[in-house]
Amino acid sequence: MDNQTFRDFFLGFIKIHILYHAAKEPIYGQEFANELNRHGYKISFGTLYPIFHRLEQKGLLIAENKNVKGKVRKYYFITEKGNEILTEARLKAKDLVDELFEN
Repeated sequence: MDNQTFRDFFLGFIKIHILYHAAKEPIYGQEFANELNRHGYKISFGTLYPIFHRLEQKGLLIAENKNVKGKVRKYYFITEKGNEILTEARLKAKDLVDELFEN
């Protein structure tokens, strides 16, 4: 598979992953990049931060700056609209996974 095709598929998964984790607790870039890396996603900050910003612009996340040990860190929280999208994405993902793994 070429890199662009791979990227196109997995950016959608990453967005759902972001919403999922933001629903559990506030997230920030470095920590979330580590989480994605743990799942085998290799993503640069030049790709990750624009995704956060687009999700924020669409009203799915809200950002809040917090001072952590003298450094400003931007945390992202899921919104009600983000929760609605996440709920729908979970249903669609479950349907797809069920279908992909039918005997």
